Amino acid sequence: MISEEIRGCRGLKDNDMTNETPFRLLVFAMFAIALTTSAYYRRKAARAGDERISRREEGTPIMILLRLAGLVVWLSPVAYAINPDWLRWSALPLPVELRWLGAALSAIALPLIIWMFRSLGNNVTDTVAIRQKHTLVTYGPYRWIRHPLYSFGALFFVGIMLMMANGFVIAIGVVALSILILRTPIEEAKLIEKFGDEYRAYMQRTGRFLPRWSR
Repeated sequence: MISEEIRGCRGLKDNDMTNETPFRLLVFAMFAIALTTSAYYRRKAARAGDERISRREEGTPIMILLRLAGLVVWLSPVAYAINPDWLRWSALPLPVELRWLGAALSAIALPLIIWMFRSLGNNVTDTVAIRQKHTLVTYGPYRWIRHPLYSFGALFFVGIMLMMANGFVIAIGVVALSILILRTPIEEAKLIEKFGDEYRAYMQRTGRFLPRWSR
């Protein structure tokens, strides 16, 4: 009788792992594409610039909290892809349809992220500091949105979090996004300092995270 119960528990666990398999594969594949894309363009920009970029201009609290939250957000998909049981303590019973919707959102976000990086070119940094050779990009997605990296990145990670169906990861993602939103005015102040009225005019015709629809 006991052996049958043990086999039954093992069967349920194996079934759970089987159900997680397509989401684990998708999370791993999409995460790998996003990470590789980001690393390529950031490294390319770093090589093109001669100066060192300081992260302290965004403020020490934001610098520390954002990096810690970002580290968890980036490592969680890796842990989930390797073994979902490591994060099962905060798993959410999301409907499978909602998790597949997450897969669709991340799939939509990936080409948008690549489009954004190609448009931004060597201007990309991971902080609010502006490169000496920074140029004001107003084409590609920047024609309508001033910070498409945050918009497309949020869309991508919302999809990843839905696929993972994990409350802890969702909470940390919300924290990271909130810090980025709080940091954005500092970044825009640096851009105004660099480009002056040209950037002010650009702000008037674009939205911060979403397109500004006008008549």
